[in-house]
Amino acid sequence: MRTVSLRRRVTLTAAIVSGFALVVVAIVVHGLFAVVVSRSEATTLTDRVQLARQLARQNTPPGALIIRVDNRSVRARLVLADGRAYGSLTPRREAESTARTRQVILTAPGQLDQARLTVQIAEPLPARIGSRLVWVLVAAIAAALLLITGGLWFGVRRALAPLDSMTLLARDIARGHRGSRLSPDRADTELGRTASAFDEMLDALEGAESRARGSEQQLRAFVGDAAHELRTPVAGIRAIAEAVLHQPADADPEERQHMYLLLAREAQRAGRLVDDLLDMARIDAGLQLRGEPVDLYELTGIQLDRVRILHPEVEFRLDGEPVRTIADPERIGQVLVNVLGNAGQAVSEGGTVTVRVEARDELARITIADTGPGIPPADRERIFDRLVRLDQARETRSGGSGLGLPIARGIARAHGGDLICTEPETGRGARFVLTLKIS
Repeated sequence: MRTVSLRRRVTLTAAIVSGFALVVVAIVVHGLFAVVVSRSEATTLTDRVQLARQLARQNTPPGALIIRVDNRSVRARLVLADGRAYGSLTPRREAESTARTRQVILTAPGQLDQARLTVQIAEPLPARIGSRLVWVLVAAIAAALLLITGGLWFGVRRALAPLDSMTLLARDIARGHRGSRLSPDRADTELGRTASAFDEMLDALEGAESRARGSEQQLRAFVGDAAHELRTPVAGIRAIAEAVLHQPADADPEERQHMYLLLAREAQRAGRLVDDLLDMARIDAGLQLRGEPVDLYELTGIQLDRVRILHPEVEFRLDGEPVRTIADPERIGQVLVNVLGNAGQAVSEGGTVTVRVEARDELARITIADTGPGIPPADRERIFDRLVRLDQARETRSGGSGLGLPIARGIARAHGGDLICTEPETGRGARFVLTLKIS
C-alpha cells in the first residue's frame, strides 16, 4: 500500500488540474482576442476604403485624400493613373509586412479616376497588444497557481482534520483506551459516513473482544470444573485400586468382589463424564448430524421404554400424535434420554412423568412434565449452563455431571430447534419443551 501524503497528493492533483484549466482558458482568451483583432482590422480597413471613395467622389486632391486616409493605425499608398504616388506605405514595406492589406481602384472625376489605393494595418499596435496579452496571461496563470496551491495546502489540512482524529482515536484504542468514539455531528456526508462506519467497526471489534474474553473465562471455568469433576472418580478409582492391591491373598472374596464393583462404578462414572465432555466439544465445533425421516412419537416411546427400566418406581405416560420430521434419531434420542432421566431422578417414588408429542405452529413439540420438586424461575435458564447442578438436584441425584441439559440444548439447536424450561401448567414440578422444525 502506497503511503504518499494525502494532503500533498490532493494539493498536487488539484494544482495540475487547475493549471491545465487555466492554460485552456488562456488559449481560448488568446484565440478570442485574435478573432476580435482580425475583425477590428477588417472593419478599420473597410472604413478607410469607404472614406477614400467618398473623398474621391468629392474630387478631393490626392494629397488631401491620402492625409485623411493615412493615419497611425492604417498606412496607405495612392498611385494615380499617371504613376504619381502618395502616402507612407512604400512598396518595400508592403512586401515585407504580414499585416492585413486591401487594394481598391477608385472611380471618380478628375485625376483620381482609376487611381489604385492600397491600405495596410500598421503592425506595431496589434503585435504589441498581442505580446503583452501573452505575458499578462502567463503572469495571471502563475499567480493563480500559486494562490490555488497555497490555499489548497492549508485548506486540505483543515479538511483532512477528521482523518487525523480517526488516527488519534485508533492509536488510543490500540493503547487500551476502550470506549472512545468519533460521534460525527452529521452522518450524511462523506466524512460523516466514514466516521459512523469507523464507530460501528469499533463497536463490533470491542463486542467481539468482550465476547472472546467472556468465552475465554467460561472455557477456563469449564476446564477447571471438568478437572474438578474428573478428580473425584479418578481419585476413587485410584483409592479402590490401591485397596485391592493391598488386600491380603486370603481376603474375603465377597469383600474383594465388592471392591471390584465399586471400581467399575467409578470407572463408569468417569467414562460418562468424558463422553459428556466430548459431546460438548463436538457441539462447540459444529455437530455433524445424520438427518433422516423420524416419527417423533415412535422415537419418544422407544426412549420411554429404556427410561422405565432405569426408574421402575416412576410412572411414565405418553400422549399426543405421530409427528414426522427430518432429524438425527440417535441425537434426538440422546436429548430425550437426558431430559427424561433428569425427570425420573427428580420425582420421588410413585411420581409421574408425562410426555406429550404434538405439532403446533409448524413446529414439532415434545413436552416433558414431572411431579417433582420443580425448578425455581430464576434457575430455569441457568440449568442449561455447563456443570451447573442445583442444590436440590444434588440431594436426589447421584453421579450427574451437570452437562446433560447443556448437551441436550446444544443438540436441539444444532437441529434448528430449542430446548427450554417453562412454567408448569399445574403449578408444581418441572416442565421442559423440545421444539423441532417440521421438514
